[in-house]
Amino acid sequence: MIKIKDLNPGIRIYEKLLVINATKGVTNNGNLYLNILLQDNTGQIEAKLWDATPYDEENLVPGNIVELVADVLDYRGSLQLKIIEHKLVDPSNVDLANFVMSSEIAIEDLEKELTKVLKSIKDKEVSAIVTHLVNKYYDEFIHYPAATRNHHEYLGGLLEHTLSMVKIADLLFSHYQDIDRDILVGGILLHDLGKTIELSGPVVTRYTVEGRLVGHISLGSAEIFKAAEELKITSEVPVLLSHLVLSHHGKMEFGSPVVPMTKEAFILSLIDNLDSKLKIIDKALEITEEGEFTDRIWALDNISLYKPLKRK
Repeated sequence: MIKIKDLNPGIRIYEKLLVINATKGVTNNGNLYLNILLQDNTGQIEAKLWDATPYDEENLVPGNIVELVADVLDYRGSLQLKIIEHKLVDPSNVDLANFVMSSEIAIEDLEKELTKVLKSIKDKEVSAIVTHLVNKYYDEFIHYPAATRNHHEYLGGLLEHTLSMVKIADLLFSHYQDIDRDILVGGILLHDLGKTIELSGPVVTRYTVEGRLVGHISLGSAEIFKAAEELKITSEVPVLLSHLVLSHHGKMEFGSPVVPMTKEAFILSLIDNLDSKLKIIDKALEITEEGEFTDRIWALDNISLYKPLKRK
């Protein structure tokens, strides 16, 4: 197996790649061709398929994994693939981690940590609701990204982000011990659960119809009340958990229908903002040389950050 980042012009490859995008074009002779964007977990590359057929159009669509024979060309200073032949691959027979960026932490390790966090919730009603919903959306919860771009936008990103927030919460709890840890941790575990409905999945992630029309905040809140009804929980616990979900963006102009009005809700919104912003900063600094400024970062009010020189 050769990865996209290791390709060189003049070689022929026999590889499986993920289709990210495909558009049609017509040559001067009236023949159909396809412009295709392909991806593995190291990057993306443009490809061309000349004299395309209906079979090609049917298979080379976003989200499909294809096994192809292709020549690597140098086109105007950039690498490009010329596809010779291809066939569709059954996604159940491949490891998706080979085709999308994934968390640096193994999914198995994230799962073990999730199990420990769930067991640490002592309140029976909080535990029942959270465990019920995590189990209901378990596969999506451990594999989905936290976003389509900006932060934790990769396989396992949603769970990594969630567990990182729990760690921050426990650091605060060790200092401010009057925090209701069960409600706070329960809210953290559920705050982005609606993204398992809002987003299409870890491969070629897009917004679903429900995601675009309702959004993950309202979807997550609705799931909490649905779970409480199924579990016959009539206390204020579902209301408190729902409030944490509904207010976690902090301000109405940021998408929350209500602002934080409990101590735990206020803390959750701060932790969520901190963890997501630090991930964005890390991404920008990673591709910036020491002594230089990053490009402007839209999610940080379009500012540039300086990367200091390492001190001896």
